[in-house]
Amino acid sequence: MFLPAEIIAKKRDGKSLKPAEINAFIEGIVSGTVKPEQAAAFVMAVYFQNMDIDERVALTLAMRDSGEVLNWDELDGPVIDKHSTGGVGDNVSLMLAPMWAACGAFVPMISGRGLGHTGGTLDKFDAIPGYQTSVDNAHFRKVVREAGCAIVGQTNDLAPADKILYAIRDVTATVDNISLITGSILSKKLAAGLGALVLDVKVGSGAFMKSVDEAKELAESLVFVANGAGVNTSALITDMNQPLASAAGNALEVQNAVDFLSGTHRDPRLEQVVTELAAHGLVHGKLVKDVEEGRDRASHVLDSGKAAEQFGKMITGLGGPSDFMQNCAAHLPKADIIRDVFADQAGFVTEIDAKQVGMGVVVLGGGRKAPGDMLDYAVGFDRLAPIGEKIEKGAPIARLHANDTALADEATARLKAAYTIGDAPQTPELFFGVIEQP
Repeated sequence: MFLPAEIIAKKRDGKSLKPAEINAFIEGIVSGTVKPEQAAAFVMAVYFQNMDIDERVALTLAMRDSGEVLNWDELDGPVIDKHSTGGVGDNVSLMLAPMWAACGAFVPMISGRGLGHTGGTLDKFDAIPGYQTSVDNAHFRKVVREAGCAIVGQTNDLAPADKILYAIRDVTATVDNISLITGSILSKKLAAGLGALVLDVKVGSGAFMKSVDEAKELAESLVFVANGAGVNTSALITDMNQPLASAAGNALEVQNAVDFLSGTHRDPRLEQVVTELAAHGLVHGKLVKDVEEGRDRASHVLDSGKAAEQFGKMITGLGGPSDFMQNCAAHLPKADIIRDVFADQAGFVTEIDAKQVGMGVVVLGGGRKAPGDMLDYAVGFDRLAPIGEKIEKGAPIARLHANDTALADEATARLKAAYTIGDAPQTPELFFGVIEQP
């Protein structure tokens, strides 16, 4: 007989749970036989006692199987996806998905919205007129088949246990636990029916993980559990001590992505991260023999325009303008106030507080201060100077886009405070390692 209190007590006392016990508990959460107060006690027990890798695999699979699990057997290529732990100016998904599609993979990407100072992929797509981030599974599958990729939000049918548990964790101060984070991230990804997954675990001032050791711990958990659940997975640990793109803000990051795909402008650090993630995904999908060949394939589909073509197909397939790639600027919203932001002195950019750049976007209305807030998709910053750039006297460090003068002044002050100008150039690291299944 299934008794939720026995499972709670077992984990409270630091004992390992069996897969059958975890399955029964998760099924009970979804069906309602496990009450909210029992679910809260369970996540608190996990928070303090944690879970071993086998328990995390069982938890992830139980949450995945709490709803529909997509099947893509009819497709004639590998099914690949990517997940980022979040950052500022992180629009990687917008380029990576069509690049993989152009290489012969299929990318059913389930994405999320902004959280705190970090931008959300779905919020960026909401800046595109007509684009639907919420579609039924039939439409989702159609666009994946025809465009090779589709980036949408989680449906109610996918991993419903995660939605219930996350809401409980959010109000019980149990969000920041590696076991629970792992199950939450991977259950949604695995429900999409993936064959391969690449993780971008961010570390630095603009990331949730502030140290390389913290990022490594999370990356190892995600990689070991995903592989244990049958999905070929690796993780890159990448720098978030400055915005990744030279833009931060929804429509501005979309424009940055279109410029990247079309070859008009590619931020060097962003291109390195996108190319490296693409290469690892192509290896996992068995479309190339090694990472070096993967980098070459990724660069080729960019330079040939094939990736841009796939991106345009996805936009149109999900309700966006048919000429979006050709007339991106005409379709994206524009701010009323556009002005340069200047440093107080000349020199080299030696440090950027990326979180404060992200909070500047939030101040402008481009991010949420509370759940349910309406966003201003036009606002943010572009032309952000990176670490190492020389700033001449009278030269700007960024350009601000705003729709309110008072908010523009506050965001300007935050941005200026985020930048440190020194006498000597810095060359920050970008990659802190690759985590693969041992």
